[in-house]
Amino acid sequence: MEDLSTRKRRAKRIFEILDPVYTMDKTALEYRSPFELLIATILSAQCTDRQVNRVTKTLFGKYRSPEDYMKAPISELEKEIRSTGFYKNKAKSIKGCCMELINRYGGRVPDNMEDLLRLPGVGRKTANCVLGAAFGVPGIVVDTHVKRLCVRMGLTENNHPDRIEKDVERLLPTSRWRRFSDILIYHGRAVCKARKPAHELCQVFHFCPSNDI
Repeated sequence: MEDLSTRKRRAKRIFEILDPVYTMDKTALEYRSPFELLIATILSAQCTDRQVNRVTKTLFGKYRSPEDYMKAPISELEKEIRSTGFYKNKAKSIKGCCMELINRYGGRVPDNMEDLLRLPGVGRKTANCVLGAAFGVPGIVVDTHVKRLCVRMGLTENNHPDRIEKDVERLLPTSRWRRFSDILIYHGRAVCKARKPAHELCQVFHFCPSNDI
């Protein structure tokens, strides 16, 4: 097991090398408000951002507020989001989330972790995504790419997203948390893929512990 200082140095170098490589925005999801981002992030579970954006292009024109989603029959909502996968569970989560937003928060999306986690369908990954992109609150977004890369790069020995989040928080200044998540997400999509990492294209391959794969 490596000591904390070694992992801090590695995280720092990964950030410095990959930061100028991936210059995209905080999230590839398209939205115009914290509420739209919240819905899009719920839909993004086990689905590509590109497909979510295809769905929300129509969805956000039809449903503009929590009240709109509550008025819609769940069968209609399921049909609208079917192509994102797990549509029954997602429709149920969206309905429950909108009900809580109306009843507990006056229809507004909370700007803190504690309140966001009270919403159905919202875990720490979704909450950190919304907080970082919509409100500028620092946080590590642990999606499947971040989880995979953090383990491969020796930044954590844990597999549970909540524990990975806490481990990586210790390695970087707070101001870099969200940006580091973005970097790993884009690097995971482009280079460090799940089934076959493109080691020959990886800018940080030479000091990654998985370079013997």
